[in-house]
Amino acid sequence: MEQDATLFEAVIVPHRSLSRRGRRVVLGAIGAMCCATAAAFFWLGAWPVSGFAGMEVPLAILLFHLNVRAARASELVMLSEQGLRIVRTDARGVRRERRLPASWLNVQLDDRPGRVPVLLLVARDVREEIGRSLNEDEKRDLAAALQEALHRWRNPRFDNPQLRD
Repeated sequence: MEQDATLFEAVIVPHRSLSRRGRRVVLGAIGAMCCATAAAFFWLGAWPVSGFAGMEVPLAILLFHLNVRAARASELVMLSEQGLRIVRTDARGVRRERRLPASWLNVQLDDRPGRVPVLLLVARDVREEIGRSLNEDEKRDLAAALQEALHRWRNPRFDNPQLRD
């Protein structure tokens, strides 16, 4: 099968602000605070409380692990001559692909009061949300770029050398 040219491509990944080192620092600080709390209660004579002071550390480790795992998710939006492809990869690595006809496709940004707008691709009776992990400005930029790419796809410019000056 011949590979068709890609006219637009956007890779969407969730934003994570902490690096691996940053996560270790935060977890270390939580652990140090729990140890300090346990030592203070032990010093005050409330030694049974000190046994419970570190119970939140495994929970924090679990939540950080789930956050890192969720960061593996990605979304690829690709426009080619054949249409628009959306390839989603979840945190477990499972890939799902959806194809939409570009000729009937509209990009719709639904504003919701007090919340981040929803970026939808609408084609006849199909509505597909993309960019769930993006903030409002990023969704607006993606919507504008995708609308521009669809416009270029629908209205190609042909270069005829005979018509040049």
